[in-house]
Amino acid sequence: MASEIHMPEPVCLIENIEGKLVVNQKALEILSAFTQPLVVVAIVGLYRTGKSYLMNKLAGKNEGFSVGSTVQSHTKGIWMWCVPHPEEPNHTLVLLDTEGLGDVEKGDQNNDTQIFALAILLSSTFVYNTMNKIDQRAIDLLHYVIELSNQLRTVSPLDLDGVEDAADAVSFCPDLVWTLRDFYLSLEADGKHITADDYLENSLKLKEDTDENHKNFNLPRHCIQTFFARKKCFVFDSPTHRKKLAHLPTLHNNELDPDFVQQVADFCSYIFHHSKAKTLSGGIKVNGPRLENLVLTYVNAISSGNLPSMENTVLALAQIKNSAAIQKAIAHYDQQMGQKVQLPTENLQELLDLHRTSEKEAIEVFINNSFKDVDQRFQKELETLLEAKQDDFRKQNLEASSDRCSALLQDIFGPLEEYVKQGVYSKPGGHRLFIQKREELKAKYYQEPRKGIQAEEALQNYLQSKESVSDAILQTDLALTAKEKERKAYLKAEAAKAEAHRLEEIQRQNQQMMEERERQHQEQLRQMEINRAQQLAQEQMARERQLQEEAAKQREREEAEIRRLQNEIQQLQQAKSRNDDCILL
Repeated sequence: MASEIHMPEPVCLIENIEGKLVVNQKALEILSAFTQPLVVVAIVGLYRTGKSYLMNKLAGKNEGFSVGSTVQSHTKGIWMWCVPHPEEPNHTLVLLDTEGLGDVEKGDQNNDTQIFALAILLSSTFVYNTMNKIDQRAIDLLHYVIELSNQLRTVSPLDLDGVEDAADAVSFCPDLVWTLRDFYLSLEADGKHITADDYLENSLKLKEDTDENHKNFNLPRHCIQTFFARKKCFVFDSPTHRKKLAHLPTLHNNELDPDFVQQVADFCSYIFHHSKAKTLSGGIKVNGPRLENLVLTYVNAISSGNLPSMENTVLALAQIKNSAAIQKAIAHYDQQMGQKVQLPTENLQELLDLHRTSEKEAIEVFINNSFKDVDQRFQKELETLLEAKQDDFRKQNLEASSDRCSALLQDIFGPLEEYVKQGVYSKPGGHRLFIQKREELKAKYYQEPRKGIQAEEALQNYLQSKESVSDAILQTDLALTAKEKERKAYLKAEAAKAEAHRLEEIQRQNQQMMEERERQHQEQLRQMEINRAQQLAQEQMARERQLQEEAAKQREREEAEIRRLQNEIQQLQQAKSRNDDCILL
């Protein structure tokens, strides 16, 4: 169990043998046994500045990491001490004490920066131990090593429990704790008291204008602010009189400066309560085996010799910053082209216009992120890469156009090929129908959008490949047409005979029809005469009846008149008789 592992003293994790960093296998075996999450605290700084003393205090000991009192550096490489975390249950505190920077006996700045970078990459809390004050040299060095760490991280192919992409997998950015030893300045600004944290923030503050000198001033500060999400600063007074420093590990607190004792206590308390566990992407906490993998990966990457040296800090920074600027520019170009380009383009000019626009933006990104590219060597390198990108896009465009056209031709002309297989055009006149259909499909193909620059060539190649099919249809058409002509001549003769017979039959039928019509006409005339005679007879009879009726009516009138006259004569006779009677009286 991890809780049962006990390290009574530190062991060398990464040995520095004649300027070569070598992993200590025994230390890895110890480290791999820790299954608990690890809180990794690493310290870096100039040699003989009390780094090991602070790390021993974090371990809860007065001794452990080598503490020297002479001008000779004691710690070589990176030493590791794993102790139970005093405040976080089920966590292990891993303390990494590093070889001091600037050892005159070593004289190898490159080796210093490699150890510096490893401390940053392996830790979850990084302690930057400097003397007296925060100055430009310390800022520049930290900036350089951050850039080196970024480069080291990107060239290190990690394989951590199935994590796919190391560049995105490792949450490598630790918290920064800047410790200032033998601090002699007054913590004041504008006549007011400030905290150590305020002092650190003021030292990293950017200048607002865009002057070139200020740009160089801001560059390392912006990098540090971006890299370290959380920053803390501690100032330490001198622990005791210079003559007693040789015996510092054995001195009791009452023999030390009280302010220094309190400052060390505050530092340890902060580390215990605020240092986080080392984690990977997705919140995976680093345990012993995972930290072992990180150590091996980064040391192997350094041994590969792919990192710039520290012989000229400005040149090295330019190499790192401008290489990173190139990568940013290329990433911007890829992003823009990925968003704007839809392959295949209708024509080459469309692709070239998109390339030029994205290329211009990429160069602007590079210029905004470049650092002292005086001879434009890196910009020319970028332009060469962009030219290669353009060539690659042109090849992709050709391939995409070819694939698109091939798919279209198969889709459009596929049914025609199937008709040919089925023998639809194997008939007289079939070749004309085939050509007519082919022209219709060609028109349909031309109407399809975004075929790209291979459109015409692909079509002509396809038609040429099918020329033999057209010839076969034509030959079949000619052969069948000759037979069809013979058959039509025979059918025409037979049709002529049939037509003559039909005309004779029609003539006979017409004669019969005319005779029948004449018979019917005569019958109609006879019937009309009969009808007319009958009508005249009826009219005569009607006139006779009318005359009879009129004669009868006349007789009736005459008889009536006679009766009237008879009545009048009778009346007159009666009147006369009465008159005669009167006279007689």
